[in-house]
Amino acid sequence: MSPIRLRATALASAALAIVLAATGCENGRPIDGKNSSEDRASDDGSLRWKKCSAPTAAQGGDGKAPGRAWECAKLPVPLDYAKPDGEKIDLALIRIKAKDTSRRIGSLVFNFGGPGGSGVATLPGFADSYDKLRGRYDLVSFDPRGVGESAGVRCQSDAELDAAAQLDFTPDDDAELRTALASNKAYVDACRRNSAKVLPHVTTTNTARDLDRLRAALGDAKLHYFGISYGTELGGVYAHLFPKKVGRAVLDAVVDPTQDPVGGGLGQTKGFQLALGNYLKDCASQGAPGCPTQDRITDLLKKLDAKPLPTSQGGRKLTQDEAVNGIAAALYSKETWKYLTVGLQEAMGKGTGDTLLLLFDSLAGRNPDGRYSNLQAANRAISCADAEQRYSVDDVKANLAEFRKASPVFGESAAWSLLGCTDWPVKGQWKAPDVRAEGAAPIVVIGNTGDPATPYEGARKMARQLGEGVGIEVTYRGEGHGAYNSGNACMTRAVDGYLLDGKVPAAGLSCS
Repeated sequence: MSPIRLRATALASAALAIVLAATGCENGRPIDGKNSSEDRASDDGSLRWKKCSAPTAAQGGDGKAPGRAWECAKLPVPLDYAKPDGEKIDLALIRIKAKDTSRRIGSLVFNFGGPGGSGVATLPGFADSYDKLRGRYDLVSFDPRGVGESAGVRCQSDAELDAAAQLDFTPDDDAELRTALASNKAYVDACRRNSAKVLPHVTTTNTARDLDRLRAALGDAKLHYFGISYGTELGGVYAHLFPKKVGRAVLDAVVDPTQDPVGGGLGQTKGFQLALGNYLKDCASQGAPGCPTQDRITDLLKKLDAKPLPTSQGGRKLTQDEAVNGIAAALYSKETWKYLTVGLQEAMGKGTGDTLLLLFDSLAGRNPDGRYSNLQAANRAISCADAEQRYSVDDVKANLAEFRKASPVFGESAAWSLLGCTDWPVKGQWKAPDVRAEGAAPIVVIGNTGDPATPYEGARKMARQLGEGVGIEVTYRGEGHGAYNSGNACMTRAVDGYLLDGKVPAAGLSCS
């Protein structure tokens, strides 16, 4: 029900460093085959790379093109894999070539999560973190189907999204419930109306098939892969479908493949509550004046439920739901904890909600000029195309107590978000993804004990599901969403040693 599900892209770890842009009526490109062909793959399957233009609003672009070293291309893939010779859609690609061509291993393909994150817009901003890997790999990413410029899903306009964000998505009475349900239905109807052709085909399984087409087009016999957050689920599904094509692969910030949406939502609620507690302890330990407490935060949320706070952003107000998601956004990285302190002090002391609203916007894919990327639409469409579960209001009410017990801050919003796929126009594919990958090369699976969005336990579940000798579990005892970009030297050595030199980390390795 909530406009943003707490399962979100790894981009949220840079919530204030990257502002995702957006559009309403211009999200994505048509899938009618009328796009320019000059940068598509040629008839022999080779890719035609050219200079990149600035990422579009649908991708979350800020109007700036990446540097001259970056190249972009398009890869046509079947809209419907049951009809491989039928209608095609174009996948938007980006790459930067390896520095040491004499020792080049191949391409390293990234998926940064979501579902719904644009790899084309994201990779250039994070490339410095992978500079050592670029020594021997071309760094490559893409917009998955339904995302950005890869037949991006379109639902509501910017104005409609702004209006919906002002509603109460944790209803306290029948009137609020009717309003929330009507808003949810309006969103679903808009997705059906604007993206009916693509909605049945944006499953993770199809994106995994696209990954194998991309591997072949890049000229690699094996897929070398770095998946983060939702990208770990995609990597696991790829390994299940194409075990013999797995090269050197790393899964960081791992989604638990064994959980249904209720179990996943509850686990994530506990994860954000753990991260919130760690933040509060850290703030208090520094002796800084005005550190918030959980009681003060829950009191703030109760007040927002009755009366949203004013902001300086064009008449927009900070609602309870926006505040909850803004708090969650800041917990993706320890680097943004300081902004959470600022936002909470501002709301509690000054009675204004600017900083928390900015944090919410970063998670929602809203640019300061009011445009949205298609992050929300793609997230909903892919999640609902994957999961077959459809929940009712009675289901939510039956689970509310457990969600509230898991977190007095995040629980209620997470529980009501279970209605996100209610009345969705296409059926979901699975109860949970199959990631068994017998015969695949070792896959490094990294769990972070302080990860809010993909709780630590998911890494062990993923490693076990991949299979003995395939899933190699590694632990990072730290904070934030993911481990490799934490700067931890032990973690860097383990991942770089595997990707660059083929040295498989010892199972059970722990870094802190």
